[in-house]
Amino acid sequence: MRLNGKQTWVFENPLFVHSSGTAVGPKEAEGPLGKMYDTSHQDLRCGEDSWELAERRLMEQAVEQCLTKGNTTLDQIDLFLSGDLLNQNVTANYVARHLQIPFLCLFGACSTSMETVAVGSALIDGGFANKVIAATSSHNATAERQFRYPTEYGGQKPDTATSTVTGAGAVLISKEISNIRITSATIGAVADLGITNPFDMGSAMAPAAAATIEQHLKDLNRTPDDYDMFLTGDLSGVGSPILKEMLKEEGIDIYNKHNDCGLMVYRPDQNVFAGGSGCACSAVVTYSHIFNELNEGNLNRVFVVATGALLSPTMIQQKESIPTIAHGVVFERADKESEG
Repeated sequence: MRLNGKQTWVFENPLFVHSSGTAVGPKEAEGPLGKMYDTSHQDLRCGEDSWELAERRLMEQAVEQCLTKGNTTLDQIDLFLSGDLLNQNVTANYVARHLQIPFLCLFGACSTSMETVAVGSALIDGGFANKVIAATSSHNATAERQFRYPTEYGGQKPDTATSTVTGAGAVLISKEISNIRITSATIGAVADLGITNPFDMGSAMAPAAAATIEQHLKDLNRTPDDYDMFLTGDLSGVGSPILKEMLKEEGIDIYNKHNDCGLMVYRPDQNVFAGGSGCACSAVVTYSHIFNELNEGNLNRVFVVATGALLSPTMIQQKESIPTIAHGVVFERADKESEG
């Protein structure tokens, strides 16, 4: 691995997406990508006794699907990288307890999907592992209970609010050749627009996404024309226009090449306010639909930028603003000639 420019890692060994797995809740299963997920539940509790146990089951199922589709057993995995939204990353920690393989816990809020992929790819590229599983999860009810109000409270929300995706995604990374190659990753820096409203995550995270995309293009001396898609994690209907305008002011036009997982995971009529959010938002869309598009040759190079709001309920109560971050990973069709 070499550092290109200021923040971008370029992987010197060929690294591939060996397999992936996704598991979702009922609202996600009813969305436009519903048929692409590996496992879906009709009950928000996913057959468990609590919301937290439901989220844990989703991550376990995503990992199981990833292993099954990759014809791989747990004893062949060198490292499990995972994180989630809950205090002390309890979903990831308890799933790791179940898996009983070496584990590194990472937290980037909703940027965790690409953070785990980036770190896992770097470890394989550096010779510290051969096969890595990167996973993340979120659950609408667990996130609402921790960061806002329990769903039972029935609190009113503004149009800027998003709906946390109930789901989990896992990806198996290795040097074994497949159709999808991981070529580079740009590690984001924390940005803060001064927003204090936890019901406006899109506005808060847009500057971090813009900074990561701008730095990525600068580090690799590329333009938007070098990509088929810039896919952000969960800026949704509020943050996506802000992102595009911020980049346009810097002379970077992604208007015709941008999409957001928060706008893809649900239908407009599903009562999700500005769209989807949560760790699982970018994971379930990327690890299903985007990987399918790459496999089928409809996309050749995608820069997936997962965005995270690093807020704490305690700090919000103390009137602190919301720091945000965005990490990006480039996925390419393996038969596409590229420098990475």
